[in-house]
Amino acid sequence: MPPRIAIPVPHSGDPEYAERALPQYERAVAMAGGEPVRIPLDQSPAEVMKIIERCDAVLLPGSKADIDPAKFNTERSTHTAAPDPRRDTVDELLLQDAYNMRKPVLGICYGLQSLNVYRTGSLIQHIPDFLSESLRSAVNHEAGRSVAIAHNVEIEPDSKLAEIVGPAALGADFSRGLDGEIKFAPTARKNALLLGVNSSHHQSAETVGDGLRAVARCPDDGVIEALEGTLPDHFVVAVQWHPERSVEEDEPSRAIFRALIEAGRERHTNLELQGNVR
Repeated sequence: MPPRIAIPVPHSGDPEYAERALPQYERAVAMAGGEPVRIPLDQSPAEVMKIIERCDAVLLPGSKADIDPAKFNTERSTHTAAPDPRRDTVDELLLQDAYNMRKPVLGICYGLQSLNVYRTGSLIQHIPDFLSESLRSAVNHEAGRSVAIAHNVEIEPDSKLAEIVGPAALGADFSRGLDGEIKFAPTARKNALLLGVNSSHHQSAETVGDGLRAVARCPDDGVIEALEGTLPDHFVVAVQWHPERSVEEDEPSRAIFRALIEAGRERHTNLELQGNVR
């Protein structure tokens, strides 16, 4: 059977947005060989746990909400959107279960931010406020879905993410620049992988949470673009861009979802061998 991937409904207060966004994640999971499992936001924690305990991995999607800055002991910015407490509760249940049971985790956009705050990290509430005036116009992190490639990210060559999206593990220098072409080319930092990505966010990770490390940044302004877990036996990867939007035409985007599915399948197989599958 395909590994079952738990995906919370993106937003509890805007059904139209949620129904528009969620199928993209479900399609990407199915294309990679997984079975998407919707996790509702309107049920009790006990009911949610009954669903997620039978899942093999977790995908935390984007959202139109912003995380309540009180969760990382910061005053609210005027640019910070309203939180979604129901989504936050489900994300916390999913992450608690994933960390307790070593289930693979993939965070996307808001999902990265949710993961980082769960791990006691903090967020930049509005990227332009964080940047110097000279850098504010360098990159539009809020370019939106109409811009296929908004900017580049530099990926650490020794990271799991680099292993997933390019041939860095083979010692090659991989580049997919703003022109959208995949090619071998030098990057701004020696041995870093350069990848062109879309962008739809105004917040980002600031202080990196416990057991996580920053593995990609925007080279133009230093904004953190990807995190991953530091435990070698637990797949935890989060990206600030939206690979689900480009799985039809982009191999690195497909590779991210394949990696999650393979990690979920490996965990499920190991549990079967131990006789622990529910």
